[in-house]
Amino acid sequence: MNLGLTLATTGRVLRQLRTDHRTIGLIMVVPMVSIGLIAWIYENTPIFDAIGPALLGVFPMIVMFVVTSVATLRERQSGTLERLLTTPMGKGDFMLGYAGAFGALAVVQALLATSFAIWVCDLDVVGPLWMLVLVAVLVAVLGTALGLLASAFARTEFQAVQFMPAFITPQFLLCGLLVDRDQLPDFLGLVSDVLPLSYAVDAMKEVTAHTDVTSAGVSSMAIVVGFIVLALALAALTLSRRTP
Repeated sequence: MNLGLTLATTGRVLRQLRTDHRTIGLIMVVPMVSIGLIAWIYENTPIFDAIGPALLGVFPMIVMFVVTSVATLRERQSGTLERLLTTPMGKGDFMLGYAGAFGALAVVQALLATSFAIWVCDLDVVGPLWMLVLVAVLVAVLGTALGLLASAFARTEFQAVQFMPAFITPQFLLCGLLVDRDQLPDFLGLVSDVLPLSYAVDAMKEVTAHTDVTSAGVSSMAIVVGFIVLALALAALTLSRRTP
């Protein structure tokens, strides 16, 4: 891998996205709208304060998964990826470049969503806000990495979107958002232990419950980072030059 080529890819993707106003709107606005609807539904109840921090990770992850998987597939369908890989650029440079571009957008997305949840929807957070933002960024980058991985197995944009239930739905159901993970049936608890979103929700809950940074929260974030690295490595290994 070459740092210069990786940064060049990041710059190219950001320039393309700058003119794609619908994609920018999807990334920036949809998580805020979704969080706002949940806050409205549970207005004057303690439920939003209980689930709100976790939703700051779940909604951005879903959005980034869809956007990234479709965008990467377009690169293959248009022949852009095939042309790029005839240059000294490697698959790792391509994947890290995409992760860097969407990671930069994830930072802005996390700042907007967190600010909206706290100052507009009155989300009560006990722990440090910077940690809440950091976890939200990590989960959005995780969605990007999983989207890159899913795109390797899709032949059309419709198929890329269809992969979302396989990659996202089990994580949403078993991450501890709906039912605490220690209350799941034994087998489902074991499945939950190998799903990355479970550890993101664990980290969010640590921020909600403790005023200081805890070792459990740091460990959960480190595991999420490990999943991101693993997903990007698998995506690079399975990436094909063009869609058959």
